[in-house]
Amino acid sequence: MTSRGGAKVLSLKFNQDRSCFTCCTDAGVRIHNVEPLTEKAHYDTSEMGTIIHCEMLHRTNLIAVVGGGPRPKFADNTILIYDDVLKKFVLDYTFTQPVVAVHLKRDRLIAVLRRQIHVFSFPNNSRKLFTLETRDNPRGLCQINSLISSEKQLLVCLGHKLGSIQLVDLSVTELGISSAPQTISAHQGEVACLALNSQGTVVATASDKGTLIRVWDTVKRTLLVELRRGSDPATLYCINFSPDSEFLCCSSDKGTIHIFALKETHLNRRSSLKKMSFLGNYIESQWALANFTVPPECACICAFGSNKSSVVAICMDGTFHKYVFTPTGNCNRESFDVYLDVCEDDDF
Repeated sequence: MTSRGGAKVLSLKFNQDRSCFTCCTDAGVRIHNVEPLTEKAHYDTSEMGTIIHCEMLHRTNLIAVVGGGPRPKFADNTILIYDDVLKKFVLDYTFTQPVVAVHLKRDRLIAVLRRQIHVFSFPNNSRKLFTLETRDNPRGLCQINSLISSEKQLLVCLGHKLGSIQLVDLSVTELGISSAPQTISAHQGEVACLALNSQGTVVATASDKGTLIRVWDTVKRTLLVELRRGSDPATLYCINFSPDSEFLCCSSDKGTIHIFALKETHLNRRSSLKKMSFLGNYIESQWALANFTVPPECACICAFGSNKSSVVAICMDGTFHKYVFTPTGNCNRESFDVYLDVCEDDDF
């Protein structure tokens, strides 16, 4: 999809606290601040070629990139760490298979391959700590909790069985030793989307059907709530918790962002449909508290703004949307922009 800014967007990703996002295009990599919307860095293809995955380390000078797209300079099986202060690459990690996702913590780097996840100490004295085997994972599904002060340091990824996920303790310091993963049987079909709250206490999952989102307690491994995105199958692109985990938002190929209450679940709408054989029993499902629509069939990522009553959606067509919602379900657009048209701001 060619964006309104002229470039073709290849991938979008928030940093750990959703205050920034990276945008990989066929013209290079851009890093934007979310609130206010400003461009903070811009690397054109002469520097890096085209990049398919880009991950920031919080708001630091370190970013991880993986080559891909129409004009790559680097192989798709290598993760490179770029230091924006030194203006050069400082680390690289090469694997036998293409990298499908990369995640950074202040002391860990996680490389996601189709059937393996490698965990490294990072960035000082970088070495592999352990490797996890997973089910085939073309989407690169893997999440880590971002809160530095959290007691729980958790990684969530696909399990070995259809519809399962595994929870792995990341607080391992000894080389080659990891605690036994805990498993949750989350869905009957393939898991298609994952989200972990910043504290590492709850995880949200959706299957490839895309109609239900299930929220699980990561300690007890029990189902806390089941949320219904809709009745028609959809591809979910993104799920995110609010910083306090009181709300959850999700986006899909239907072009609609759904917002659910997790703490005060009575705010969510309940279906008034009676049980019908072709619909199934929707009467017990919780439907979204509020929703809004972005350009139809446009993939986007979504997250809560600095005000937990606001949600931003960043779309592959180059548009930026911010909506504010109320406990009664009203949802109004607060701002709209074309982020690829926003000029670079030197004050990062």
